[in-house]
This record gives sequence, structure tokens and C-alpha cells, in this order.
Amino acid sequence: MPAVRHHVEIDDLHTHHWRVTLTLEAPAAEQEVSFPVWIPGSYLVREFGRHLSDLTASQGGQPRAVEQLDKARWRVRCRGRGALVLRYRVYAYDNSVRASWLDAWRGFFNPTSLLLLAEGRRDEPQALTLGRLPAGWEVATAMPPAPAESAATARSAPARGRRAAAVQVGDLPPQGWLCADYDELADHPVELGSFWRGRFTAGGVPHEFVVAGAKPRFDGERLLRDVQKICEAQIRFWHGDEAPPFERYVFLLNAVEDGYGGLEHRASTALICNRRDLPVAETDAAAEGYVTLLGLISHEYFHTWNVKRLKPAEFARYDYGAENYTELLWFFEGFTSYYDDLFLRRCGLIDAPHYLKLIARTVNAVAAVPGRRVQSVAQASFDAWTKYYRQDENTLNATVSYYQKGALVALAFDLLLRRHGGTLDDAMRALWASSQGGPVTEADIVAAFEAQAGRPLADEVAAWVHGTAELPLAELLAEQGVDLGHERRPWTAALGLKLAEGPLSGVQVKQVAAGSAAARAGLAVGDELLAVDGWRVRRFEDSLAWTGRDQPVRLLLARDQRIHECRLQPPAADDAARRQATLKLADKPGRALARRRRDWIDA
Repeated sequence: MPAVRHHVEIDDLHTHHWRVTLTLEAPAAEQEVSFPVWIPGSYLVREFGRHLSDLTASQGGQPRAVEQLDKARWRVRCRGRGALVLRYRVYAYDNSVRASWLDAWRGFFNPTSLLLLAEGRRDEPQALTLGRLPAGWEVATAMPPAPAESAATARSAPARGRRAAAVQVGDLPPQGWLCADYDELADHPVELGSFWRGRFTAGGVPHEFVVAGAKPRFDGERLLRDVQKICEAQIRFWHGDEAPPFERYVFLLNAVEDGYGGLEHRASTALICNRRDLPVAETDAAAEGYVTLLGLISHEYFHTWNVKRLKPAEFARYDYGAENYTELLWFFEGFTSYYDDLFLRRCGLIDAPHYLKLIARTVNAVAAVPGRRVQSVAQASFDAWTKYYRQDENTLNATVSYYQKGALVALAFDLLLRRHGGTLDDAMRALWASSQGGPVTEADIVAAFEAQAGRPLADEVAAWVHGTAELPLAELLAEQGVDLGHERRPWTAALGLKLAEGPLSGVQVKQVAAGSAAARAGLAVGDELLAVDGWRVRRFEDSLAWTGRDQPVRLLLARDQRIHECRLQPPAADDAARRQATLKLADKPGRALARRRRDWIDA
């Protein structure tokens, strides 16, 4: 029997509380326990301990005093070596991929938001069991089952795409799950409830896909077919004909009215999407929302290699009690963001024009952010804890997304390496081999790139990663038979504005881009635009009907209950602010150019 045992049961569905029992054999005389303050993959201190309550301790049935040391640590003074039993409740009403949830229809938890870490016992085996579940609820997780459970699990495996047999009270094996240590335990989210469930095999490994909250006519078979293509392509990318570094993989997808996101784990991923983005029988599989969902799935699956195993050296052993800083998220998130849509193209799930449209969208997103001139992607990586995950109205002026800019850096390096006869694909595989799928430094990454280029890349790394220089994408794309052009930018974006409906039924300013026409006019976040050239407006774009795009206009606005007027001068017709990028395949590229393009996006 493992010496560290976690037991999770439902305390109250309607007040959203779990009840957890932690049993420690042979505790220390002064045994400390702690709650992680963050979850790996989501770089923000989330203070999971704030949801803990009613923490009690006992030994041999006798109560022991619990002393709180700080926001996330407690100490229990034990007597003798008898088992220490800690009991507590956790409030679970965070319907995201990062924490825990419980209501009458569904349960979900990441162990980092529910299970205490026993100090000094982190590297010991950790057992998890579940208590009584409502009738009809099932359980899905990639967590390794305790040995005696394996045969029962195999017997009850559901057929492809069909609803699994419900896990009733008596069906839950007492052995539960067993992890090698707390780190493995922390890396396995658990989904509970009544959900759709399907299976397929990729790379010789069983994969399971769970969808909670899907509406009727959800086409699960289509989803399984498309995701299977992505998984097979990525396994081939990393390993060729060899087996991947996991024995089983589980996708946990929560479909909601409005939501998007994912969080990677070593053998699973937790996902959230809009219900309307799920494929529906007899509809177009290439609908934009569905492509977005497939891109998310591709992104999180690629993380199975690029950040869960191949990872920053700073993440070799996580500190769950504080921020873990690295300058390498531009590589681990940005390069993953580059490959996610590229695999959709390589799998044939989207065509080449659609793929170029997705690249153009990223190019325009980065170009619209003045912060790209202020902060490098390396700095943005380091500041993720305080800037990317704590965005406000000034974020676009102060920072750049290491996801989006990092994806463009990956694109630039890939095309640069292809100019010299190498590929980013080969660099990624070489990095995996040289590190044995483990921690790496920036020097390791650059060395892999330079081996493919056959020359030093210090200037490019300095300019593209640690600098704020514009990337030479037009030149690099042209070498692959892709033309970078321009089209007219939406009017409010050209002025440097992000708007929303205002509280007085006007138009409220939500963001103002630094250096833009709106900033020069003196507009500020919170201003409510009431009229343009004396005419009332409820949709700012409507004012183009009487003002045009080139003439200055008078804006009447409300700020802090005061009425104010200002003059806005639009950017000149040839100003870059008026344009956004488009990408298209070059006409008649020639055989050599067409071959290079195919090698890139159809590899």
C-alpha cells in the first residue's frame, strides 16, 4: 500500500465542494503540507489554496493541531509514527482547463488545484481513489491505474465512438490510480460526468477522446477521424516508425456556450471550446470554428513533446510554490503555435490558401501591437507571469505575444533554414535526439538551428528573439512561392482603436494603440464616443457614410461625466496603418519554386 494516499469524494454538488482526505504513513514530527500556487503550462500565480477550507488533522483517531504558515502552507505537529490523516474541503467553480469544477452535471479537477503536496514526500509513489459518484457518471483520465485495476479497465473499454458504460458506485475499483510521484500525479487531470467518449489508435498507441457538453447531432466520428490524422502525423514527425513516449493518450474536451483554451499534460490535454465549433452531422467540416478547434487540438498534442518533455532547463523540476521564470516561451509556445496549423495543412484538413490565410492573420495580429517595438519575445516570455496573463488596456502597447510573435519567428527560421538546405523539422528532431527529450537551453536550440543552416545565426537570434526588429517575411515567403500583399484594414483598427458598446448607449473606447491617429487625437480608454461631425453614432463604422476615410472629423465624447470634443486626423492614404497583410500562392511559380513550397507545407 502506498504511503501517500489521496481520496477524493463529492461533498456537495450544489455548493460545488469536493472533500479530500490525505493519508500519510510515517509522517515527520513536524509535517508540512502545501498547495501549489500555479499549474505548469499556465504562467500565473492562481493561489489555489484560497479555495481550501475546514482543514483538520488526526493521528490514531486523535486530533492534531494545524498551524497555517503562509497563504499555501500548513504544519502539523505529530506524535509518533502513526498515520497522519488530513481532511479538507475545496471549492470548485472554475470552469476552465486550469483548476477544478463540480456541479450536478459534471466534475473536473487538476490535482494541483485539489491535492495537497506533503513536503519531503514529493518523490514517493502517490495513490488516488475516488468516492461514490452519482448514477451514470463516468471517469476519464490518463493517470496510470493501480496494477489490480488493469484487467477490469481493459474489459470495460468502450467501442469506437460509442458511449462508454456508466461507472457506477460499485464499478470503481478500490485500487484507483497510482503515480510514481507527485509530479506525475499533478500532470493528470480527471474528467467526471456523463459524456461522449470515442477511441482510435495512432502510432500503435490507444487514444481516447472525451467530450462533455456536446449538443445532439454532434459528429463524433468526424472528430475522431480528423484528430487521428493529426496524431499520426505528429508521431511520425517526431519518431518516424518508432513508438511515442507514452502508452496511452486522452483528450478531455469541455464544450461550453463561450470558451476557448487548452492545457497540455504528459499523456493528456484538457480543452475547452464553443459548442457551436464542434462538427455537426451533414455540415461542412471546414467551418472556421471547427478549424480553430482542430488547431487547438494540434497545438496541445504537439506540446506532448515540445514543453512536456523537451522543456526549458529552468523547468527541469518545477517549484509549485512560486513563479518559475524562463526566456524560452517564444520557442516552446511560439514554435508550437507555428506547427499547430501547419499540421492541419500537412494532414489535408485545410488547403494551402486557407493555411496562408491563417499565417496572414498572425502577421496582422502582431503588426497591430505597438508593444512589438517595445519588448522582445524573450522578454515577453520572462514577463508572462505579470504581463501576458494579466492583460489590461495597455497590454498592446507594452508587450508582444510570445505565441503569435514566436510563431512568426518559427516561420522565419524555418524559411531561412530552407534557404540553406536545412529545415526546422530536422532541427526540432535533432534537438529532441541531442537532449534525449529533456531539458534544453537557448544555446542548445540555436546550435540545432545552426547545424541546419551551416552557418552562425547569432545576428538573427539577436534581432528576432532578443530584439524588436521586423521579421523579413516578405523576402523569405517569396522564396517559397508565396506573395505577401496588402488590403485595406478595418477602419477602427486603422485609427488605432478597439471599441465596444458603451454604458450610455454610445461607443466606448477599450484600447488605444500608441502612436496611432486615435492617440494623437487625445482619445483615452473609457471615453464614450457620442457623435461624429455632429451626428449621433451607435456604431462608429457608420460614420464613414458621411465622413469618408481621409478627412479630419470632430468627435463628441463623454469622459468621467464630462462632455469633451476633439479633432481626429485619419492616417494618410499611404500610411502603413491603413493596410494589413494578405498571403497568396504566387502565379505560375515554376517547377523548382512549386517543389520548395510543397516540401514546406505538404511535408
